[in-house]
Amino acid sequence: MSKVVYGGQSYECGESSVLDCLTAHGVAIPSSCRSGVCQTCLMRVVEGEVPDKAKAGLKPTFAAQNYFLACSCYPEKNIEVVLPDAGLGKLDAQVTGVEYLNADILGIRLNPSRPFEYKAGQFINLFKDATTARCYSLASVPALGEALFLNVRKVPGGLVSAWLFADLKAGDTLTISEAAGECFYVSGQPEQNILLIATGSGLAPLYGIIRDALLHGHTGRLSLYHGSYNADGFYLVEELRKLAREYPNFTYMPCISDGEVPAGYAGGMVLDVALADHPDLSGWRVFLCGNPNMVNAAKQQTFFAGASMRDIFADPF
Repeated sequence: MSKVVYGGQSYECGESSVLDCLTAHGVAIPSSCRSGVCQTCLMRVVEGEVPDKAKAGLKPTFAAQNYFLACSCYPEKNIEVVLPDAGLGKLDAQVTGVEYLNADILGIRLNPSRPFEYKAGQFINLFKDATTARCYSLASVPALGEALFLNVRKVPGGLVSAWLFADLKAGDTLTISEAAGECFYVSGQPEQNILLIATGSGLAPLYGIIRDALLHGHTGRLSLYHGSYNADGFYLVEELRKLAREYPNFTYMPCISDGEVPAGYAGGMVLDVALADHPDLSGWRVFLCGNPNMVNAAKQQTFFAGASMRDIFADPF
């Protein structure tokens, strides 16, 4: 008979679902439809495995992070589970490099103090002190053995970004959290076309996702559009153009919304340029990162262009 461990307590599950098992023992678990549709009862398995049926209907990124639906999960073996919002652990990381990527974006490389699992495109919390932290996406790729790579945008009056720009140096030790987030590449459909749209430091997770996809042998089109008010707002331009030369299925287009447009750049709002080039997104996967207004508008417009909501991944910041 299988058991479910939750909150340090073990419960006999028998032939019940995880949701019925826990609620029968007085454990409060969020739920609604109890039929796998609303996904209110989402949980995460941290020890053991759950049947594939318990992951039916979830985004691939959720399944890849071991999330499952408690109402649809009838465990065949012992498992340990937590709620999705279970706190992320903290650890120290040494700063191994600091560089200006442009006047407003700082590149920070970190070496965690212990083995660190993450997926390119996820985010971590970086702590200034015990109560002040900000989320930053990871531009690095774990399979390449890179140091963690953050792209921090200078925010006027920002408590954390101002501190990092003014004081951070190689050799410093920072406190970070474990990685989280659903904005990352999932293998399994190498022929699927992917559209990636970013503004500002929203490029960070997409830089990681693109390289991760190419490393996994992705054969579908990878089309990246990065938006800025002027040419000074771009960064990693040469790195991305080099990737475009090396991989015929990857294209990169920096888009300038205001001011002079040099050769090799597109003029216009990044979302408008991307959709003009790709008016039919049926069957495409879409990643949207950066300014919340752009991301929210892009979620709607890429859906109207044919992309399934299941295939749209957004990270506004």
